[in-house]
Amino acid sequence: MAFLTKNPTSFPLKVIFFRSFSSHKLVPKRANREFADALRVLNLVTPKKSLIDVENRRSHLQLIEGMLQNDAIKAIFVDDSSLRATETERKVRSSVLMEEQGLGIDVCFLSRALSSCGSHCDLVGGVQYHCLAITAGFIANVYVGSSLISLYGRCALLGDAYRVFDEMPERNIVSWSAIIAAFAQEWRVDMCLELFCEMRGLAALKPNCFTYTSLLSACMGSGALGHGKGAHCQIIHMGFHYYLHIENALIAMYSKCGAIDDALYIFESMWRKDVVTWNSMIAAYAQHGLALEAISLFEEMMNQGVNPDAVTYLGLLSSCRHGGLVKEGQDYLNSMIEHGVQPELDHYSCIVDLLGRAGLLLEARDLIRNMPVCPNAVIWGSLLSSARIHGDVWIGIEAAESRLLFEPGCSATLQQLANLYASVGWWDQVARVRKSLKDKGLKPNPGCSWIEVKSRVHRFKAQDKSNNKMTDILLIMGNLIEHMSSLGLQSKISSEENIWSS
Repeated sequence: MAFLTKNPTSFPLKVIFFRSFSSHKLVPKRANREFADALRVLNLVTPKKSLIDVENRRSHLQLIEGMLQNDAIKAIFVDDSSLRATETERKVRSSVLMEEQGLGIDVCFLSRALSSCGSHCDLVGGVQYHCLAITAGFIANVYVGSSLISLYGRCALLGDAYRVFDEMPERNIVSWSAIIAAFAQEWRVDMCLELFCEMRGLAALKPNCFTYTSLLSACMGSGALGHGKGAHCQIIHMGFHYYLHIENALIAMYSKCGAIDDALYIFESMWRKDVVTWNSMIAAYAQHGLALEAISLFEEMMNQGVNPDAVTYLGLLSSCRHGGLVKEGQDYLNSMIEHGVQPELDHYSCIVDLLGRAGLLLEARDLIRNMPVCPNAVIWGSLLSSARIHGDVWIGIEAAESRLLFEPGCSATLQQLANLYASVGWWDQVARVRKSLKDKGLKPNPGCSWIEVKSRVHRFKAQDKSNNKMTDILLIMGNLIEHMSSLGLQSKISSEENIWSS
């Protein structure tokens, strides 16, 4: 590398790292080579005198090096778009100049910079600041460490987030809340509860309202109603139940876990409500298919002078979709601009699904073609699902082919497309799709369901016969089908033509 000297410790390492990350003139292979050289240089630096500092420094270097050996992460760093000079990189350049001019980099600056990268999921910029924290000697600081945990957690690097947390020489409530929030983002309620219990065992630490918000989020995502109720009891005991963001989190948790009455009780008991509160309750009604209740609540919200936002309309359109209210859904979409809210891709997706479920497939396709934003895989997937339900093969083929432009490796879409081709006798296209699946080694991802029994969440995958209770499960299913038949209800099992065994 042109900028490396014979004595690596005499060259500002922060500049080495910045150049190897941010130079937009580098080609991917050269970027990898220069970054590897920079890592080797950093390992030759004379460490701090403290043994703890030495171990911290070495551990964080190994963390960064291991991260860069991950193919999925490496693609982020070598992609041309991420090698362009960005706002984050300009900030890092300014940071380097500040330190070179003797102005110094303090803990507060690094913590804020890392937090900013985390809020934008800017992994490239965050790793640069991580390197800067190492060279500036602040890597053992509890606030810098907490910001690093949040950064890696929000970038879905749970292993790296936990490693930073596990090796912190000092932890405070911010550190514990950050690691719980990281696992809550991935709905790992088991790990969240384990960390929470471990934290409660420390006499010097007490959970704060943000800790409980993360815990409720994990319970909400995994459907763990029992654990959510337990957290609610502790929230009342700690006196956090009147905090607005806690009450909003409780509404979301109870509604997502199926306890709509409990969510409504909290909503009606609140003496102060913000737009998030109204949005949470409208979304709760939408999730449970209570379209008329959602619309009524929206009208009450407007009467009280609360201005709706994009999230409000998303919940409202979702409720119309589940309730099959085509005219109302179209009217609310048109009224968004009148209230100063620009429709986004998610709003159009709801209307496409609403039209598709109602069998108005041509209208749904025309909306996709004419909407002012570019469609994505979700919208085409929604149209594909509706086409399959209503038996429109040609629109289904168009939707499947369009979706594959966005997700070429989606095995489910490829299988559905092959079945659609088979239904019209296009066997050469069937063979082409089957070959694509085989060449790419793609297999269908089974669906997953879960149920909570005695405060324990049990997960089930489709076609998974490893459960030792499978015989009992099938017996109960048979009894349910017989009971439905006795009530005059007809059970319907939808299955596609199995062309894969032919």
